[in-house]
Amino acid sequence: MKEESLIRGADIVVQSLIAEQAEIIFGYPGGAIMPVYDALYDYHEQIKHVLTRHEQGAIHAAQGYARVSGKVGVCLATSGPGATNLITGLADAQIDSTPLVCITGQVAAHLLGTDAFQETDVVGISMPGTKWNIQVRRVEDIAPAIAKGFYIARSGRPGPVLIDITKNAQVDFGQMNYTPCLGFRSYKVHQPIDPNAIQKAAELIKQAKRPYLLFGQGVVLGKAETELKFFLDKTGIPAASTLLGSGALSEDHPNYVGKLGMHGNYAPNLLTNQCDVLIAVGMRFDDRVTGDLKRYAKQAKVIHLELDAAEINKNVKVEVGVLGDCKESLSMLTEAVEQGSHPEWLGKFRELEQMEKEAVMQHDITPTKVGLTMGEVISQINRYKADDAVLVTDVGQHQMIAWRYFHYKKTRTQITSGGLGTMGFALPAALGAQLHDYSRQVICVVGDGGIQMTIQELGAIMQTKAPVKIVLLNNNYLGMVRQWQQMFFDKRYSFTELDNPDFIKLAEAYGIKAQKVTERNTLTESIEDMLIHDGPYFLEVVVEKEDNVFPMIATGCSVEEVRLS
Repeated sequence: MKEESLIRGADIVVQSLIAEQAEIIFGYPGGAIMPVYDALYDYHEQIKHVLTRHEQGAIHAAQGYARVSGKVGVCLATSGPGATNLITGLADAQIDSTPLVCITGQVAAHLLGTDAFQETDVVGISMPGTKWNIQVRRVEDIAPAIAKGFYIARSGRPGPVLIDITKNAQVDFGQMNYTPCLGFRSYKVHQPIDPNAIQKAAELIKQAKRPYLLFGQGVVLGKAETELKFFLDKTGIPAASTLLGSGALSEDHPNYVGKLGMHGNYAPNLLTNQCDVLIAVGMRFDDRVTGDLKRYAKQAKVIHLELDAAEINKNVKVEVGVLGDCKESLSMLTEAVEQGSHPEWLGKFRELEQMEKEAVMQHDITPTKVGLTMGEVISQINRYKADDAVLVTDVGQHQMIAWRYFHYKKTRTQITSGGLGTMGFALPAALGAQLHDYSRQVICVVGDGGIQMTIQELGAIMQTKAPVKIVLLNNNYLGMVRQWQQMFFDKRYSFTELDNPDFIKLAEAYGIKAQKVTERNTLTESIEDMLIHDGPYFLEVVVEKEDNVFPMIATGCSVEEVRLS
C-alpha cells in the first residue's frame, strides 16, 4: 500500500509541466507514454492537451506556439515511431533556436537493449538535433530532468530539449518535490558585456561613412526590439532584416531598407559589398544571406553583436565581436555612439529600391498578364490584415513571395522554417500559433506541395476550431524546385509537376469553410471574406504555373551578382 505523499511518476510529469506554467501540450498517445496520458485525464482544467494527427504535426505546432508566444513549446509522443517522428521538428527547432521540451515514452528500463516492441534509441538519434537530451529511468529523476530541461530550452540561445522517460518510471510511485532550475555549474548563460568591445565598435561607427546594420532573430529572442529602434533613431544607419528577423523592426521605420538573402531585396544584398562598416545584430551569417563567403563584405569592418560565442568568427571574420545579450549590448552601444545621419548613403538604398519596384515588384503586385500571381495575393492580404497579424509560411516559392510582400509592423509576426527549410511546417505551426491567442489573426500561406505533407492537421484545426486562415497558392508544381530546374537544369522538369486532389472538398470534409479563386476579379472580395470569417477558412488561389521569384542570388554567387530577372 502506497504512502499518501507518494504519487505516480506520470502525475509527477504533468505536475512538473504545470509548475513550469505550460499552458498547452501538443501530442499523440501510444503505449509507452500511456501512463502520462492517463494522468492528463485528471488535470484537464489546469493544462490543455491538443491531439494532432501526427507527431511531426505536434512538434511543429509546439514550435508555432513557442515562436509567437516567446514561451517554451511542449509536446508528447510515445516510443519507437512516435519518437522518431519528432526528429525533423527537433532539427528544425535546433537550427532556428526555438525553445521546446519534448517528452517521449520509452519501454521499461529492464527491456532496454532487448529490441522490445517499439523500442528505439531516441536519445542517440536525437542528440545532434537537440540542445540537451536525457533518458530518465527512475521516478525520482523525473522532476529534476523536466526542471533542467525547461531551463536549458529557454535560457541563453534557446533550443529543443528531449526527455525520454521509461514506462517503469511513469508507473512507479515517488514524491513530488519540484524545484525550478536556476542554473548549474557547467552551463553559463549570462555573459558580461566587454566595455572595451563596445568602445571599439562605437569608434568604428563614428568613423564610418557608409555604415550598415543587419538584424536577425536574435533581436526577437533577446526582446531587444526597442533597443534596436533607439540605436537606429540615434545613428541614422540603414538596417535590413534576415528571414527570421522580420518584424523586429517595423517596415515603416525610416531606416528600414528591406530584406536580406537569396530572394531578398535588391539594395540590401547589393550594398552589402559597398558599406565600410557592417554591424550584425543577432544573426549568424547564414549562407542564404552571405552567398559566396570569399566575396562577402571584404571591404567592410565587421561588428558582430551575438549571444552565442560559437557564431562569432564562424563564417565571417569580424573586427569587433561583442559577446552577450543584444538587449544589453545594443543599449550600451547606443549610449556610446554619437548622434548621426547618413542621407546620401540611405538615398542609394532608395534608388536601388525604385529599380527593384520597376523591374520586379510592379509585375508581381499589379500584373498585366492574365494569370494570378502570388505577389498580388499577398498584396491584397496586406490591405485587410491587422498590424499584429501573424504570417506562417511553409517552404518554397510562396514562402519567399509572402515574406517579400507581407508588411511587417510588429514583432513575433513571422513564423517559418528558416535554417532547415522543412516542407509541411506551416499548417501545424499555424495551429500552434493560433492556439496561443484565438483572437489574433494567424494567416497560413502554403504551397500545394508542402501542405500535402501535413494536410491531416486540418483534423486538429477542425477539432480545436482554431480560426486559422489558410491560403493555398496552387501552381500544380513543386515551384521552387521547378524554378531551379528551369534556370539551371535546361528546363528538365523532373518529377516536379503535381496532380493535386480537390483541396476544397478536402477542407470541407474537415468542416472548414473553403473557397477557390481562379479569376482576378474575385480575389479581393474572397480575401476580405476569409479574414472576417469567424472560424477557420481555407482559400485556394490558383496562380501561374511558371511564375518565378526574383531578385535571386544563385548558390555560390556573390551578393553583388543578385539578379532582377
